[in-house]
Amino acid sequence: MSKPIFELVDQLPTSGLTISLLNALDFVAPGQWQNTVGFVNTIKTVTGETDEELIQQIGERAIYLYNDRSQGYQRAMWLYQTVDGTDKALGAAALANKVGEKIPLLGFLNTVTPKPDKAQTIDLSLKLVAELVAFCQINGIPGDSIGDFVGSLGEYSGESLIRMVALVCVDGLIPLGPDFISKAISGISQTNPQELEQNSTFQNIQDVIPGNNAGSKLNFIGESFDSVKGWMNGLVASNNLTPQKVTGHLQNFVEISDSKLDYLAAFLDVATNYYEHTGTQTLARRLIERAVAEI
Repeated sequence: MSKPIFELVDQLPTSGLTISLLNALDFVAPGQWQNTVGFVNTIKTVTGETDEELIQQIGERAIYLYNDRSQGYQRAMWLYQTVDGTDKALGAAALANKVGEKIPLLGFLNTVTPKPDKAQTIDLSLKLVAELVAFCQINGIPGDSIGDFVGSLGEYSGESLIRMVALVCVDGLIPLGPDFISKAISGISQTNPQELEQNSTFQNIQDVIPGNNAGSKLNFIGESFDSVKGWMNGLVASNNLTPQKVTGHLQNFVEISDSKLDYLAAFLDVATNYYEHTGTQTLARRLIERAVAEI
């Protein structure tokens, strides 16, 4: 089994590039995300509870629920980790001595490789599908419940909302440009099952994507993305989001030139793990809310 949930929450960082990135995206969802870390602290934050005995009970119940394999919590956690974990070792090593200073992107041009648009669209759509499947796992509903997921997006808040904001900005706008949604839809439609099977993220998570084979899984990915395009378009339009506007907010911690946005995207891909970080926070919140309801 992976690490216990309390350990995962206790080990969440309080600073670093992922935190800088998420804070920089606050302009899209002001005040929505607080970097709540520590298991006991998260229980107190979510419940407002101060009674130590009750906090202990809630924690124990949440841990019990997470450990119950008939529930989908561990699988959701695995999804958040896996979809984010393609190649972080390179980023971590290169950045080890950069903490606390503004990072000159030029210094990393040799160590990161931008993905071709098609690979980027597959990655973007797989992250979206991971969110959908994790949502279904956490809520105990069938994994192909696209309608339920789309309906819930309007109610996303906190760490779940900032994760979707980051998906749109970091995996959509920056690497693919302002028309990333149409690019992604056409990219998926031009992808064949064999190409999908060569994608490392797909190889890792294919077992939890609905469908009997790569072809039907590809259809599900396309259907999922298509169903969420309205929500994504709304987010972009209501905040006037452009690649330049987003990168303007990232200037606090990384030096960027507009001509190198594909490198910036590749750099953020290896240097941050916003999906796993906020996914852990989402999962902890859901577990604690359920634990409280069951005590």
